[in-house]
Amino acid sequence: MDDCPDSVGEALARHAGIQRLPHPKIELFQLKQFVSAELAAALIALIDKDRRPSTIADANGDDYFRTSETCDLDASEPAVQALEAQFHALNLIDPALGEPCQGQRYDIGQEFKPHTDYFTPGGPDYEKFCSISGQRTWTFMIYLNEVEAGGATRFKVIGKTFQPETGKLLCWNNARPDGSVNPNTLHHGMKVRKGAKYVITKWYRERPWPW
Repeated sequence: MDDCPDSVGEALARHAGIQRLPHPKIELFQLKQFVSAELAAALIALIDKDRRPSTIADANGDDYFRTSETCDLDASEPAVQALEAQFHALNLIDPALGEPCQGQRYDIGQEFKPHTDYFTPGGPDYEKFCSISGQRTWTFMIYLNEVEAGGATRFKVIGKTFQPETGKLLCWNNARPDGSVNPNTLHHGMKVRKGAKYVITKWYRERPWPW
């Protein structure tokens, strides 16, 4: 009998401790303590070393739409290699389909207003960002620290809000079952009210990423 999972969702569901949100409009999972406090601290140090102002693909005229800082993590760093190994063990996605891991830091008052992670078909930058590797398929996001106040991730359409917890993973399919993009994945990185928030984001594509 073939014991290989037929989909990313099936692979995720086999992992001990993972929880799927019981909602028909989205394929979304949560896994607490996905990374250790030690690995989280190492990743935070890497983000602090190389962070820069965040940008968005399709400019919308709102200079305050995404006010965090971003860091493209060096794949040669031992902490990043350990993280990549954990991702693959969890989701069984071919690593060649993954974008480089990205870190973000949110200071007091910073946020990422409601957005989706996929590139809007027909949008001004769709061809630029999707011509080689295709659309984004899955998003994997990890909270690296506790936030004193604020900093939750709110999925407005489905009415679900997740609070930051050190090492907690959220992951979701950016597509519907028919392969079309899923607007129900709209989410808001809400303002940090006290302290700072650190997260890791890993996106996967339809075709290999040109490293």
